[in-house]
Amino acid sequence: MTKAKLPTSALSKRQFTYLVDGIHNGDIILFPTDTIWSIGCDATNPIAMQRIYGLKQRIPKKPYVLLVSNIEMIKDYVYQVHPRIETLLMHHTRPLTVVFPNAKNLPPFCVTTDGRVAIRVVQNNFCQELINAVGRPLVVTSASTSIETYPKNFGEISSEILCGVDQVVQLRQDEQQLSNPSVVITMDREGEIVFLRG
Repeated sequence: MTKAKLPTSALSKRQFTYLVDGIHNGDIILFPTDTIWSIGCDATNPIAMQRIYGLKQRIPKKPYVLLVSNIEMIKDYVYQVHPRIETLLMHHTRPLTVVFPNAKNLPPFCVTTDGRVAIRVVQNNFCQELINAVGRPLVVTSASTSIETYPKNFGEISSEILCGVDQVVQLRQDEQQLSNPSVVITMDREGEIVFLRG
């Protein structure tokens, strides 16, 4: 799996600790992921998630994506990871979000009404380190309101979003574009991979 290197050294140990403590206390953060600038919080904190829905101006019927640091972490939140999906996650070079059936150990805001959850194993060091330090998945969504397109860079993020979060991560703010949104797949009942977004 190709790993994009992020300048984690741009955050001091004190800044990183403050970020992690904030997430533990329910902060909403604005940060660069392995795809696009995103708003995120502790995926097991329903109050923080409600705040994100309010900031996004979005009804809580469309759950957001969960970011995990590795494949093993997925297994804490879904009942089964099909071997074909696990192989694909190990070798796919682009960020890949998988919609799994039968979620577990998650608040309702993370799960669709029929029990599905979208999860991505992050492909950069900063996000992996952050998730490992938090000890739980992060729920993320684009750093835009529901009526805006996703920002291609930090400069396109609206003041409404900037003022609505608790912390802004001071990384990669000068880059013209981080990446594109992830590929999204699921597996049908016949065991075939279905691409929901290419």
